[in-house]
Amino acid sequence: MNHQTSRKLAAGRLVVASHNAGKVREIAALLGPAGIDPVSAGTLGLPEPEETGTSFIANAELKARLAADLSGLPALADDSGLCVDALGGDPGIFSARWAGAEKDFGYAMRLVHEHLVELGPDTPRDAHFVCALSVAWPDGHIESFEGRVDGVLVWPPRGEHGFGYDPFFQPNGHAETFGEMDPDAKHAISHRADAFVRLKAALL
Repeated sequence: MNHQTSRKLAAGRLVVASHNAGKVREIAALLGPAGIDPVSAGTLGLPEPEETGTSFIANAELKARLAADLSGLPALADDSGLCVDALGGDPGIFSARWAGAEKDFGYAMRLVHEHLVELGPDTPRDAHFVCALSVAWPDGHIESFEGRVDGVLVWPPRGEHGFGYDPFFQPNGHAETFGEMDPDAKHAISHRADAFVRLKAALL
């Protein structure tokens, strides 16, 4: 988190440094009301950098800086993942990599589930999603924010909504998984929404 004075994000074009259509859609829904016009890195033909950071914020900053440098526009990047308590926080920053080159999250969910089964029937299934958001400007100024939501993992996964590990994750206090929830209901409580509340308070 930066302690310098926050810079306000002006209305207009903002690069969303992601090639994940689901993520771009969610970010556009969260930013639309502020007069921001999000355009995805994929649409602009920007490359996806190697995520070499050791934290969610480090990876988000790396993606935001590259997109701002290449586009000459402010850029917003998100790095998020599923952290499973019994697995020492894995898959964590490697959440997308667990899905393999094919980005097969059905496979990734099965892998997490199998690891938990190996630990025994009484293994707690507590987990949380983390989302780090970084906004970078072409002059190098950058600001980062982090949000989280806690819940439990369910098996088998349930629901067709959302993306990634959503059908596998039931937030605390709710009977539905993120995969079963209406997108608006998910936006109200998700890790991304939590990080956005912090971002909006500082930048908008």
